[in-house]
Amino acid sequence: MTDKLSHFDSSGNARMVDVSAKASTRREAIASAFVELSDAVLAALPQNPKGNPLEVARFAGIQAAKRTSELIPMCHPLPLSFIDVEIEIVTDGIQILATAATTAATGVEMEALTAASIAALTIYDMTKALDKSIRIREIMLLEKRGGKSGDYRRNPRP
Repeated sequence: MTDKLSHFDSSGNARMVDVSAKASTRREAIASAFVELSDAVLAALPQNPKGNPLEVARFAGIQAAKRTSELIPMCHPLPLSFIDVEIEIVTDGIQILATAATTAATGVEMEALTAASIAALTIYDMTKALDKSIRIREIMLLEKRGGKSGDYRRNPRP
């Protein structure tokens, strides 16, 4: 772990990190989010008048990953080579797993986290009419591979 934040200059001003000297290598990140839903909302998912919330959320997550640099000011626009959002109904809610990959000079952690977050928000949007107490929780990076800082794996992985 480094002892300084990379997105600040010596005067403390926010800046985009210059990655032009870094090698373009394969980089991958996996992030997750959990949407806590009541049993009633889970039972109503197949009858949602807005369509299948899980499939819409999956598409929203994929689209969001592509737009990460437009949403987070210091993120670099990346040529994403792969994005996947898996959504599974589990006890007490929906588990979201988002994977992003690229061959570039910087990592894709933010793209994976954005995909998981927006997928979770989309599920909220599509089910909020049934229950306003839905909770989105546990948005986190699970794994990253590649790049100067090496590999990372959250332990224990949820």
